[in-house]
Amino acid sequence: MLNGKVAIITGATRGIGFATAKLFLENNANVVILGSKEESVNTALEKLSKYKEKILGFWPNLNEENEIEEIYKKVYEKFGKIDILINNAGISSSTPLENYPYSEFQKIINLNVNALFICSKLVVPYMKKNTGGVILNTSSMVSIYGQPSGCGYPTSKFAVNGLTKSLARELGKYNIRVNAVAPGVINTEMVSCLPKEVIDPIIKSIPIGRIGEPIDIANAFLYLASPMASFVTGAILSVDGAGMV
Repeated sequence: MLNGKVAIITGATRGIGFATAKLFLENNANVVILGSKEESVNTALEKLSKYKEKILGFWPNLNEENEIEEIYKKVYEKFGKIDILINNAGISSSTPLENYPYSEFQKIINLNVNALFICSKLVVPYMKKNTGGVILNTSSMVSIYGQPSGCGYPTSKFAVNGLTKSLARELGKYNIRVNAVAPGVINTEMVSCLPKEVIDPIIKSIPIGRIGEPIDIANAFLYLASPMASFVTGAILSVDGAGMV
């Protein structure tokens, strides 16, 4: 479905990002993995070593424009284009408001919103050279419902939705589509560490009867990145089993 496309995925060393990178490679894309640490990037590259001719990995500070621009230049030199950007990197928190230090709030906004802005802004000139491209963002079900504690995370994801819809309107004239996927409860490392007495009620609250798997979100990204979604832009696609927590 992505034959010959070049995709850059942030937060791609584990969970949803890694599943998406693997699925894109299986669909014949060239993939650039971005992670926060050299060690985690190298581990991910080793797991995907069968695709070594089609994959690169870097560990930039996503809030540093010069580092992102340098990576984009390297990707362009290697593959000759950039077709797809997935802004997946993000962090969460559940700190109650009265105990919430501003530094923690700012850290979430920096990665979940500001980095998305930087990575998207700098990729547009490359997509214009291709006469089009796709920018995809990882939102969350909390961007619709909020959450009972840790207001920084849902605030950031509401912002992701706003950026998604606004950039879709701004960049459509360049044939650049911009969409987001809003996952529900997904079986990532963070969720798998929760005790059974916490997980079981969550599962019971989801009409489809299970929590999601990273591949469920990866499949949504694959659809939105592919020609099958050529008339889809500005969408926030919920992939949550109709659940709400």
